[in-house]
Amino acid sequence: MPSSEQELQPWLHDLVTTLCAPTTVLAEPSGQIRGTGAQGVLHSDVRVLRRALLRVNGEEPEPVGGGAVSAGIARFVSVPRALASGAVRIDRTRTVTAGEVSERIVLTSVSSQPVSLRVELELGTDLARVETFRAGRATEDAPASGGHPVRWGDGGARVMVSAPGAQRVDSTDPPHLQLCWSVELPPRGTKSLGWNLTASTEATPVIAPGLTSVLGRSLTVQADDHRIAALLSTSWSDLRALRMAPADDPSAVFLAAGSPWYFTLFGRDSIWAARFLLPFGTDLAEGTLRALAARQGTAVNPATAEEPGKIPHEIRSGTTRIGSMTLPPLYYGTVDATPLWICLLHDAWRWGLAEESVQALLPALEAALGWMQNHGDPDGDGFLEYLDRSGHGLANQGWKDSPDSVRFADGTIAEGPVALCEVQGYAYEAAVHGAALLEHFGRPDALFWRDWAQGLAERFRARFWVTRDDGMHFPALARDGAQRPVDSLTSNIGHLLGTGLLTAAESEHVAALLARPELSSGHGLRTMATSEGGYDPLSYHCGSVWAHDTAIAIHGLTRAGLGTAAFGLVEGLLAAGAGFGYRLPELYGGDPAGYTAGPLPYPTACRPQAWSAAAIGPIVQALAGLSAENGTLECLPPEGSPFGALEVSGLRFGREELTVSVERDGRGRLHPPAEGLRGSSPTA
Repeated sequence: MPSSEQELQPWLHDLVTTLCAPTTVLAEPSGQIRGTGAQGVLHSDVRVLRRALLRVNGEEPEPVGGGAVSAGIARFVSVPRALASGAVRIDRTRTVTAGEVSERIVLTSVSSQPVSLRVELELGTDLARVETFRAGRATEDAPASGGHPVRWGDGGARVMVSAPGAQRVDSTDPPHLQLCWSVELPPRGTKSLGWNLTASTEATPVIAPGLTSVLGRSLTVQADDHRIAALLSTSWSDLRALRMAPADDPSAVFLAAGSPWYFTLFGRDSIWAARFLLPFGTDLAEGTLRALAARQGTAVNPATAEEPGKIPHEIRSGTTRIGSMTLPPLYYGTVDATPLWICLLHDAWRWGLAEESVQALLPALEAALGWMQNHGDPDGDGFLEYLDRSGHGLANQGWKDSPDSVRFADGTIAEGPVALCEVQGYAYEAAVHGAALLEHFGRPDALFWRDWAQGLAERFRARFWVTRDDGMHFPALARDGAQRPVDSLTSNIGHLLGTGLLTAAESEHVAALLARPELSSGHGLRTMATSEGGYDPLSYHCGSVWAHDTAIAIHGLTRAGLGTAAFGLVEGLLAAGAGFGYRLPELYGGDPAGYTAGPLPYPTACRPQAWSAAAIGPIVQALAGLSAENGTLECLPPEGSPFGALEVSGLRFGREELTVSVERDGRGRLHPPAEGLRGSSPTA
């Protein structure tokens, strides 16, 4: 969710993130944690350490280089230049696990003489909640208890820092707390120091999952295009670091939306991430489905946007206040999470989720379908829509949830209630696939939902497709409260692909629109075309590029049988990945590829973000032409791939673990051979 215009969010793009949910460390590229902006150690939405500044003989060492080695490990190299040039090298290796941060500091001398050093670690914390410093509000250091180890605590959060061999030194001018070591380095000698932090918070609704097999396997990737292996490796590490579970059901593993602002269960984000990753198994999907179903709405409550059958938007440990928004701990302000939950359940079933697991979720399925019929269309116009009735919730409740994201072609902001085009695609797919589940499991109303979907398709074709004066013909972004089509060309149309709402000819037309330079930036899809009045390449939702948005289009093109049309978007994500060290951020600038040396960062974007990292799923699925239907997994790579040979092991279909291979001649293979697995060449 974006900040309001009155807030100045701290920038993230120039920080090094090291994480293992629900703990993350945000540091300068030097490794220093200075306490400005968002820097610090965060645990369960509390900043449990604000500063960790290393000094040698009273001076900060000069950084040489370093950064993230994996999701949970970072390494930084520096030299204290006040000493004889190059006499001592400092290697800091920081490791993050759930609730713990440890740092090993190795001092290495290249001098032929002994070197005496005083190594100081300045510490401080404010125990601030994430929304406080996210809004740029000032905080003050919290008092530490006496002695060493150093402890802080306010009842809701507790943190302890220990440093073997160090002495605690408190200064009053200026006031700060230090842990200090006196070090004697022999000629060309080495000394290892270290510090360790442990943190805990009370009454958190989501926790680290502990030992889990979800995404527990290693991926092995071989590819002619080296970017594919690099992106899959980095993303897999990040995805594993984002695993969380509800405190009341630790086995229901889901992916937290992203670091550092969204370390929790988000309906839409967690669903899309699990859906993208179905080629790697259904366990994550099952956990996500269960975690959300357990919080499915049962009553009508405008203050929380709860309605019977509705899937929630997000869950927090307390009330969240951001600008004019005040969101309750369990908030339901999302129009799309409910149909997307149904789509995930169906897709997981197709990918081999056990029948008994699906059957246990059928009551939640029926309730979700009921929400689409009874509450999703409050004005009765035949489309799913939203309107914030609380006055303090999200103004826009689709995935583009910033206040200015729904604009007409001239840039005018639409007024609600708003019916988004992609939500109608989700609803159509949910109705058709929900009907398939009902029929398969002997539940009633399958025919009703197929008829409902057919009626929606007819209404959509009549009232969403627009032809503008410039000759452009496409599905409108939305319909506004006055029943007018919001006639801007946006990436939202890519979400319609593969839902079944479009005819084959309409799908081909939309695919051609996505390939136009107005939408395709060379680093992925722009959220809004350059031709539109509201376009801004560094806006949140009106011209920036979101990796997951592009991945949804890739996913839809593959499902619509238009895999070749996905190659350009795959290339865009690979190019963007290379520009960001293969850790795709939440979003980035929409300037055309080549405008600068690489894609421009969006300075406040989360990184890593679950559905950005999970884009590896649609990429593999598109390049291998993977399709799961009726107990069969097919591998039919589309013709003309520019990416060469590819082999990925660690995939799953049902209980089978398998490897997918695409040869340079386009031939696809799934192995080891098993019943229900089919691989072939599209030209065979």
